[in-house]
Amino acid sequence: MSFKATHELHRRRLGRNLGLGLVLAAFVALVFGLSMVKIAALIRESAQHEAES
Repeated sequence: MSFKATHELHRRRLGRNLGLGLVLAAFVALVFGLSMVKIAALIRESAQHEAES
């Protein structure tokens, strides 16, 4: 039993899919990081405001 060689079209599609997946993962990480920074700033601001009261 032998396996057929991968066609060039499939190799190119795999490369494109991997690249797109990496770009998507980077975008998700960026949005997540920005959200965490914003939430941390809001918590810090709230804690300072309560300490002043």
